[in-house]
Amino acid sequence: MPGVRLQSVQPRGRGHRFVLYGDACSGIPGALHERTFASVNAVVAQLDPPPEFIVFPGDEITGLTRDEAALREQWRHWFEVEMAWLDRARISLFHTTANHTTYDPMSERVFAEVMAHLPRNGPAGQEGLSYWVRRGDLLMVFVHTLWSGLGGEGHAETEWLDATLAAHADARHKLVVGHHPVFPVNGYAGAFQRDIGPPHAGPFWAALVRHGVLAYLCSHILAFDVQVHDGVLQVCTAGAGTAHRMPEGVEYLHCMSAAVDDAGLRYRVHDTEGAVREALSWPIALPTDGEWRAMADGRQPAPDGDRIAAGPVPAAVRAWRFTGVAAGAGTAARQTWLSAGGAGTAIAPLWIGLSGPDQRPTVSISINPNPGRSPHYWFGPALAPGEAFDLTLALHGGMGPGGVLMRQGTGGPWSTLQGASAAGPEALAALPWWIVGHGDGGPEDRPFLGRDLAVRTVLAPQPDP
Repeated sequence: MPGVRLQSVQPRGRGHRFVLYGDACSGIPGALHERTFASVNAVVAQLDPPPEFIVFPGDEITGLTRDEAALREQWRHWFEVEMAWLDRARISLFHTTANHTTYDPMSERVFAEVMAHLPRNGPAGQEGLSYWVRRGDLLMVFVHTLWSGLGGEGHAETEWLDATLAAHADARHKLVVGHHPVFPVNGYAGAFQRDIGPPHAGPFWAALVRHGVLAYLCSHILAFDVQVHDGVLQVCTAGAGTAHRMPEGVEYLHCMSAAVDDAGLRYRVHDTEGAVREALSWPIALPTDGEWRAMADGRQPAPDGDRIAAGPVPAAVRAWRFTGVAAGAGTAARQTWLSAGGAGTAIAPLWIGLSGPDQRPTVSISINPNPGRSPHYWFGPALAPGEAFDLTLALHGGMGPGGVLMRQGTGGPWSTLQGASAAGPEALAALPWWIVGHGDGGPEDRPFLGRDLAVRTVLAPQPDP
């Protein structure tokens, strides 16, 4: 792609422009990952204007060796050869620790030494491993998610994180960066190995929410993924060069051009050809209340030309507001809020309702339309029996599996529903008929068993990042 310039995402007024990419697992001359890493670097080098800084959330090198000299040689090759194209005097490069680079006390010591350019303002025992950076109104906190002094992989200190965020309460924009996700990506779950372990994950995320952090940036799972929990984004990018993917055939090598400003976060994800594969402008833009359409009970033609959501580029959001009173205790059968489908006898490609004795909001999406393939599911928090509910559910075409969203009423923070899929609303085709309060009207009708169900909907194209 020599000579081609790619437009980078820029702030809307005052803000910050940067690149996020991670997991190259390179550092060895002639190895496979050196070639794949170079293909991603070629894209980053074509961004115009170039980023103000780069965030690399770990696994720069293959590492995982007891030979300290060999480890240092990998770091030397990565910085002096593979990243020689980058003018680090002009574009700052920030790193986090990771499982390939800081897997024992020796490798932690080496990391801190080769990263001598990074601040030494982390907690005791983690100097050069955890740190914070302030760039005007932007605070970035880099956390060590596998400190040997706390237990190794998937263990993260949270008291220093909380105190650092509190000390910088005046920062207009706050980002936290670590290697391991807090929430599973593409169904790849596993405490301590694939995500931050339970003793730390809850307090960790609570600190982000409490201090108004915009996003947690991470990698580790070899995919691109975005989701939101209690209003805070988790952005996972691990496509900088590691040749295998999670899962294969779905994910791709990539880098992310991003900007933060007073309106939020925007990004575009470029593959190794420079094409934009995914994009997001956050927070969601939804129309005012008067533009929502009330839906009648029963079967009806789909509004807005059969469209559910559009994405991933450009993206649109389909949102519904569901209000009513939940069924009484002891109700466990599936209950339909909305079912949508097309011609033929296949099960509805989209189903939204309640399931189980705890009456848990459930979204079912048929990702693969081939007969005999099960749909994928997303689940929300349980409803109290016999109590009123007011929930807004949204399908965001630009957020992949993280784009199945719910919030209380119309003003609460968004959260991604719990799922285990590598695809999401973007996989839905146009669905010409919808049914409110019932299933398909046949023997599997599955009606809503509470009362006073009311449904309103709107389709909202999102701003182009």
